[in-house]
Amino acid sequence: MNRLDKIHLFHEILKNSRHPVPRGAIQERLQCSRSTFNRMVDEMRDYLHAPLEFDRERNGWHYGQQEGNPYELPGLWFNLSELYALLVCRQLLSNIEPGFLAPHIDPLRKRIEEILAARRLYPGELERRIRILSMGKRTSAPDSFQTAAQAVLNRKRMNIAYRGRERDVPTEREISPQRLVHYRDNWYLDAWCHLRKDLRSFSVDRIVRAVISGKKAKEIPDARLDAHFAGSYGIFAGKPRGTARLLFTGEAARWVENTQWHPDQTSRHTEKGYELTIPYSDFRELVPDILRFVPHVRVLSPASLREELRKRLEKGLEGMEKEK
Repeated sequence: MNRLDKIHLFHEILKNSRHPVPRGAIQERLQCSRSTFNRMVDEMRDYLHAPLEFDRERNGWHYGQQEGNPYELPGLWFNLSELYALLVCRQLLSNIEPGFLAPHIDPLRKRIEEILAARRLYPGELERRIRILSMGKRTSAPDSFQTAAQAVLNRKRMNIAYRGRERDVPTEREISPQRLVHYRDNWYLDAWCHLRKDLRSFSVDRIVRAVISGKKAKEIPDARLDAHFAGSYGIFAGKPRGTARLLFTGEAARWVENTQWHPDQTSRHTEKGYELTIPYSDFRELVPDILRFVPHVRVLSPASLREELRKRLEKGLEGMEKEK
């Protein structure tokens, strides 16, 4: 029996007994020494906040009076790997959106850390040994994210002021939020835009004001959302307008062969390299991703994508020449 199992059995013994239980009887059930018993008493008091008391008159242990409800152990009976997994999840959530879930999950984190401490393990090592690095993360107002999350979960409409990057002018919109999407270290809000009467994806960091209205959100079926937002490459939504055929060679082929660019991609190994085919609706995100692998990538088709890539490379070279 490990330490947590013994603590659980100790709790059951006291919980199911109408009278104080002698130490010897507890030790016999737990198959432990007196020193181990004493350590368990200290750990349950210090880390699990158990109201353990010793009744000298009846020579036994029991739980003290608890204003109405009898004492219960924390509902966290996991093994060591599961406890660490919970802490890793908490750290991931904290890095994805600091402060959003802190009031709700911090009590859970503290309780897990207390249980780990009872086993003489040190959860603080987790933050030292596991690092989560973000790249290209944009700063958004905490209120915008929390308001969006609340509206999504409560199925309410929102009135927002949105400053798009192309025009950089705020526009007032009423939207029915459908999903919050975390993509490449940034948050996006998929929603039905009542102004445009169509589905739109809003970058949360560009929402300058957000208010939840009392109206119910317009519901869009999941199948339609998936078809609109997940049908094409990257964050740009809409039905695919084309299919890109890319050929990767050398080291780039080895990097790409284990990478998913799109759920509907197809691929194959050829004598010339690794061929990847992906659907897309917009060049803007696809071209920079292809440029990362130059000169070990070729655009086999379509010609329009190949031409766009050539223009980008030429403009880049022109800019470098001007700097000389």
